[in-house]
Order: sequence, then structure tokens, then C-alpha cells
Amino acid sequence: MIHNAIRQVAFIGTGLMGTPMVRRLLAAGFSVRLWNRTPEKLQGLLAAGATRAGSPAEAANGADVICLCLANSAAVDGVLFGDRGVASAASAAPLLVDFSTIGPARTREFAERLRGRCGSSWVDAPVSGGATGAEQGKLVILCGGPAADVERLGPLFAALAQRVTRVGALGTGQTLKLCNQLIVASNLVAIAEALTLARASGLDPNMLPQALTGGFADSIPLQIFGRRMAAGVRIPKLGELSLMLKDLNGVDELARERQVQLPLAAAALAVYRHGASAGLMQEDLSALISLYQPDATADP
Repeated sequence: MIHNAIRQVAFIGTGLMGTPMVRRLLAAGFSVRLWNRTPEKLQGLLAAGATRAGSPAEAANGADVICLCLANSAAVDGVLFGDRGVASAASAAPLLVDFSTIGPARTREFAERLRGRCGSSWVDAPVSGGATGAEQGKLVILCGGPAADVERLGPLFAALAQRVTRVGALGTGQTLKLCNQLIVASNLVAIAEALTLARASGLDPNMLPQALTGGFADSIPLQIFGRRMAAGVRIPKLGELSLMLKDLNGVDELARERQVQLPLAAAALAVYRHGASAGLMQEDLSALISLYQPDATADP
């Protein structure tokens, strides 16, 4: 049963992650009002019962909670403080939850500005689990913000996640998400290299995910993206290289700020930057393995 305090949800950003998350909320009985920069992407969700707003401000006006699921901090900035943004709503929702990955510094900056403009509280709640986890309602949510606000979001989170952890104060969810992305991004590079080494040594790379199941090398990325890399599958897109590069840049920025040396993060970042130069940024994460093929433009 939906908690009385949260019935009307404003959801802004219906991309690879946002779309299945909205479907989960609709299935759980929430009323969802949508805004997306590309209106055409809303058609399936409107057919499923959502309603469309003409602007972020219209979506936020009178809602119980605002949900953001956007690609980067520039998109969040524009949606909140741009023309007809959330901050200009006549009666913005009292609580905003941001599922995006934008880093702790920008989170704290945006939260302070939003509270000053319209009084809304902020919970940073980046997610892990990818599009598959979003579709199945098995995301892992990492929250930063007041405990009372995180608790209030419990019914909404229950429709989306298998586990919710309040990490600490505002911004700490973002910090832990960057730690998560460092592990995932490095793992994907290792998987691509292991499959490349197996193929070069005369092994069928398609056998690796099954053969390694249950061992110390096993992981969710191996079972999902390792299989796709081995088979050359990139469609449908389950995760985009550009977003992982953005997150690794966030890891690098935070490491510099905290004055810690992370050689593995730096090596992974170099691979993803090579992917950018090779024109793979809009491709699925499984395209990483193409950087190791003989006709690749340069070594990763």
C-alpha cells in the first residue's frame, strides 16, 4: 500500500534507466507525471498510465516528490534552474530525490540552491544494477540525506529496489556510487582483456562466463556483459560507454580532491577515453572489447 505522504510523483528523465523505473512506479500504483527533453520517448509510458507535463516546473508543481534520473550534472542544472525549471514552480514538491550520478560536490551545491529557491529538501540516491535491475525492481540504492527524508521515500524505493542503504549525510550516496563505478568500470576492462586473451590463446571466449560461474572471477558484469562481449552483442543497449566515462571522470576528480593515488582507476579511465576517441561513446558497454581487436586504431 502506498504511503499517504507520497502519491503524486514527478519524474524527470526517462532514458535507459528512467523508463523502466517509471514503469515500476506505475505498476505499484503511484501517479506519475513526466517530463523529458525528448517528448517522443514518453509515448510508451503515457500509454501505461503516466501523464505528461509541459516543463520541469509543471511536473514539479503540486507533486509529493520530484525524481530525477538524468545523464549528468549539466542536465540536472538545466532541469532545476533553467527556463521553466523545477525551481520556478509555483508550488514545488517538498522533497527531491536524485537517482542520477553527478558526484558529491555538485549534489551539495544544487541542494543548497534548490532549498534557497523553493524550500525543497534533497536526497541523493544514485542507483546500481543497470537497466536489467531497473526492469526487475532489483536496483541497489545508495542514499545521502536526512534519515527522516530517506524513510519517507521508503514506499517509493520499495517499488524500485532490492536494497536501500542510507550512507550518511547529503552527498555520501554519490561518493559511494563513484566507488561502485570504479569497481564496475575496472571489472569490465578486465573482462574484455580476459576474453581477448582467451581468444588469442585458442579458447572459445563464449565458454568463459559459464566456466567461471561461482569462482572468484565471477560477477554480474561477467555474466551480463561478458556474454555480450564474447558474442559480439551490443543491442539492446544495457549501459552506455559515455556514462561510464563520465563516472570515471568523477572518480578521478574526487581522488584528486582527496589527494589519493588510484593507479587502477587511472588505467581504466585511459581505456574509456580511448573508447571515446574510437567513436564508441554511444555504444553499449560490451563494445569495449572492440578496442582490443587487431583492427583497432591503437592500443587501449
